[in-house]
Amino acid sequence: MAGHIQDRWYKTEPGTDGRTRRVKTDRHGTGMRYRARYIGPDGTEKSKSFPDRQKRLAEQWLSHIEADMSRGAYIDPTAGRTTFRQYGEKWIASQTTDMTTRVPVAVQLRLHAFPYMGSRPLDSFQPTHIREWLSELERAIPASSYRRVIFASVSSVLSAAVDDTLLAKNPCKARSVRAPERAAPRVRPWPAERVFAVRAALPKRYQAMTDLGGGCGLRQGEIFGLPEDEVNYETGWLHVAYQVKVVNGHLVFAPPKRGKERDVPLPASVARVLRQHRKDFPPVPVTLPWLRPDGSPVTKRLLFSLTGGSAVRRTDFNTRIWKPALVAAGVISEPKAGERHAAAREHGMHALRHFYASVLLDAGENIKALSAYLGHSDPGFTLRTYTHLMPSSEGRTRKAVDSMYEAAESTPDGPETAQSE
Repeated sequence: MAGHIQDRWYKTEPGTDGRTRRVKTDRHGTGMRYRARYIGPDGTEKSKSFPDRQKRLAEQWLSHIEADMSRGAYIDPTAGRTTFRQYGEKWIASQTTDMTTRVPVAVQLRLHAFPYMGSRPLDSFQPTHIREWLSELERAIPASSYRRVIFASVSSVLSAAVDDTLLAKNPCKARSVRAPERAAPRVRPWPAERVFAVRAALPKRYQAMTDLGGGCGLRQGEIFGLPEDEVNYETGWLHVAYQVKVVNGHLVFAPPKRGKERDVPLPASVARVLRQHRKDFPPVPVTLPWLRPDGSPVTKRLLFSLTGGSAVRRTDFNTRIWKPALVAAGVISEPKAGERHAAAREHGMHALRHFYASVLLDAGENIKALSAYLGHSDPGFTLRTYTHLMPSSEGRTRKAVDSMYEAAESTPDGPETAQSE
């Protein structure tokens, strides 16, 4: 058995006859009687106290400790009492991902996980606690996709606690715990008429943004952060290497999502729009920190900027420019006096990327190429998102067979049937 059991109520001492005898200690009859003690893997002594008449339980506890050590499943009882919030804050501080990734994760945990489970000791977590939290989360956040992101962040923290031997198993991975659904509503691309209507409703300074979103598939931040020297009019390619992001309320330059730089075909029609835009609104140098508010300053001559020469901020643009254009184009309703524009997630600038994808798929472009142009990390994600926009196999089959019959029926004798011998 690992360690030993100390009886605090009795001690042994030598008698006058040279024999040892048990005598009562000063603590006899008060407090916990038994203390189970052992040396942990880190070389320090660990212990747990038990009341009178529970020596057998103390022995069983030590036996479990010994078994856990032998099979590599030992969890330090003291460390396990660290709360989820305490460990989560340390986990956030230890992340080595860029700040534009860390900040949203920290916000998710501090707003939607710590208030519910932050005071719970790590070693007390059970799958039921995760199920109850998910139920509360569903009431607070209707969007399943965002709940899934928050759930993944919590699961990452608990997986790290398992790796650090503070938790035996990650309760988020229990079979009885169901992660929020991945499936999002089917993408319904805008018709071309809507794209051009919204374009016409935008101030002239920002109209070419719709061409980059709908004609090249750029994300909003990538459009805001597009330098003039990344557009190659001669070769017909556009290099996507920057975006403008908001980190802790400050604008920064950052690489594209997941750091995936990419080259995108530049259609001649979009190139003509950008050339005219450059004449009407010459690019201006904009300086922003790299990745984080205290990062090294980077200067780029951006194609799009505010009238005063500053970079475009996403929230301001969406509220003051994009949504009024949606109203003018008849996409959303005019808000009542004193009210804000209605939430229009499906009508954000991301709708231009969906339009771009639908145009390419309708023209027969393959999923792998589309995924590369959109900057997706996995063609499988592109397929799951846009598979319903692809021409169906049964449709192609009908068309192929019908075409064969039409060709045969156009001959003078019509299709011939093979005769049996």
